Amino acid sequence: MPHAPARNAETRKADILHRLESDVDAWVATASPDGTPYLMPLSFLWLDNTLLLSTARKNPTSLNIQATGLIQLSLGETRDVVLITGTAELVDSLDDNTANAFAKKAGFDPRPANYPFFRVTPTRIQAWREVNEIPTRDLMLEGNWLT
Repeated sequence: MPHAPARNAETRKADILHRLESDVDAWVATASPDGTPYLMPLSFLWLDNTLLLSTARKNPTSLNIQATGLIQLSLGETRDVVLITGTAELVDSLDDNTANAFAKKAGFDPRPANYPFFRVTPTRIQAWREVNEIPTRDLMLEGNWLT
């Protein structure tokens, strides 16, 4: 079965930005300092070219981020995927407008449970639908959009 024509980089970037604005959840992968992997779905807010996440303070995702600062996220399905590699850091304080925007998008407010927030800065973003987009799947490298 033939594949749809490959999207150009500009179209894929627009598709990525649309997903970041409209999708609510992502698969979030972290690893402990000893390399033990952990995968968890988390809600996110795309804001100022970063993703804002929140999870329980003692959750492995939280502990792994605090220990290593490394993270990967996946949006979409296997035949329309966005993969984001980045660095993550604990947010010491978050203004009410941003926290409220997160709560509205996520459908829950993590503040009453005293969940910390984490800011993810993408360093690499890849996107593809079919094999014909894999050779040009990198759309961000070293934190810079390629298009």
